Amino acid sequence: MPYIKIWIHFVWATKNREPVLEKESRQQLFGHIKENGKIKNIHVDFVNGHIDHVHALVSLHTEQTIAKVAQMLKGESAYWANRNNLFQKTLVWQDEYFAVSVSESGINKVREYIKHQEEHHRKKSFQEEYDEFMEKYGFEIMKG
Repeated sequence: MPYIKIWIHFVWATKNREPVLEKESRQQLFGHIKENGKIKNIHVDFVNGHIDHVHALVSLHTEQTIAKVAQMLKGESAYWANRNNLFQKTLVWQDEYFAVSVSESGINKVREYIKHQEEHHRKKSFQEEYDEFMEKYGFEIMKG
């Protein structure tokens, strides 16, 4: 049996960064993402976000790929939220997402970062956060 520990920090946004994730209901969505992960054998360690995006810290299992995990978490969560009329607007995720590896020594720092999203976004917009991610991780800069 292989033993692996690969941590991934996922970030994905609502379509056109629409402010769909209302404060009153988004914690229900985040709780559902964790529960759905358990059902699908995806270890979602921590999930949180803000009005237009989600951060999730995930530990991959041996047979999982980043693309498949992102697809399962994003697709099912939007379906569930819309089926349950969780938000005033229809929830649609953008196709793109960030996925970066996290070292074991950085896990607590990433958890804290994810935990304090609301506070973080009082000072910085998602676009500013996006641009910082793009630069920090060496991704090609794209606006929008």
